[in-house]
Amino acid sequence: MAQRCEDLGERRLVRRVAEILGISERDDCAMVEDGENYLVWTTDMLHRRADFPEIATGWQIGWMAAAVNLSDVAAMGALPTGLLSAAGIPPGTEVEYVEEIFAGMKDCARTFGTRILGGDLDSCDELTLVGTALGRVERDRVLRRRGARPGDLLCTTGTLGGAGAGLRVALEAEGKGIGSDPGLVALTRRLLEPSPRMAEGRALALSGAATSMMDNSDGLVLSLYELAEASGVGFLLQEEMIPIDPLVALVAEDREDALDLALTAGGDFELVFTLRADRIGDAADACGLAVIGTVAEEGVILASAEGTEELRPRGYDQMKRPGG
Repeated sequence: MAQRCEDLGERRLVRRVAEILGISERDDCAMVEDGENYLVWTTDMLHRRADFPEIATGWQIGWMAAAVNLSDVAAMGALPTGLLSAAGIPPGTEVEYVEEIFAGMKDCARTFGTRILGGDLDSCDELTLVGTALGRVERDRVLRRRGARPGDLLCTTGTLGGAGAGLRVALEAEGKGIGSDPGLVALTRRLLEPSPRMAEGRALALSGAATSMMDNSDGLVLSLYELAEASGVGFLLQEEMIPIDPLVALVAEDREDALDLALTAGGDFELVFTLRADRIGDAADACGLAVIGTVAEEGVILASAEGTEELRPRGYDQMKRPGG
C-alpha cells in the first residue's frame, strides 16, 4: 500500500520535501545575505475548518493570519518590513466578512510596526489565507534554531497553556457561545488574537545573550525536539519552573492536565530560547523571561518531585488532526 502523508505526519513530510529541495537547515524563516544584514522570509497557510474554531470572527481570522507570520520573524530576532497576503475566498462569502478579515490583518501588522504590502485574491471552495512576512536582521545578531550548548539555560517568554485552554473553551462553546465569563473570554482571545513577541525577539537578539531560539506555536515539547535536532543536544525541563497561565485552571481537570496543556497544546506563540548562564542578567534586562530548564547532552526530559520521564514529541500536527 502506498504511504500516505497522514502516516508520516507534518514534520517527517517536511524533512522529505527539504531533502528534495536541498534545504539542509530549517529555521523559522529562510535567510538571504544582504550586505551586513540578512533578509528573512516566512510563509504560513491557514484554512477555515482546520485552523479556526467556529466562534472566530472575521477580524480574528485576519489578525491570526498576520500574527503567525510575524511570530516567525520575531524568532529570528528580526524587524518586520512588511507582509504579503494571498486569499482564497468562497464566492458566496459576504463582502462585509471579507472586509473584516483584511481589517484584522491590517490592525495586527500596524500593532507590531509594519504593514500589508499587497498580495493576491482568488476564489476557493474553503476560505484559505496565505501570509508571507519579510524582515531584516544584522548578520551578527540573527538567532537560529541551532546554537544551543550543554550547560545553557532553557527559557521561555510569557506563560504557557493559555491558547490550548482557549481552544478547549472554543470547541465546547460551538453553537452556544461562551457567555460573558471574563476568564473564558480571555482564554479564547489568547487563542484567536495571539501577540507575536516582536519586541522580545529583537531585544534578545541585540543583547547577544541568546544562543538559539524559535517560537513554540506547535507546542513546547515539539519545539524542544526541533531545537534539540538542530543543535545536536537535549533538554532537562523542571516541572515546577514551567510558567502555566493561571487562567488554565478554569478549564483544566487537574494539575496534570494543566501541565499537559502547557507542554503540548501549542498556539501560545511565545519564544523558547537558550542562553549562556553567565548572560542571564543581560537577557532578563532585554525582556521578561522564565528559566524552565537547562540544555543537556540528549533527550527531552521532564524532572519533577516524582522523578524524571522522557517526553514524547507530541503537539499540533496539521497532518494528524484529532480524530484523523
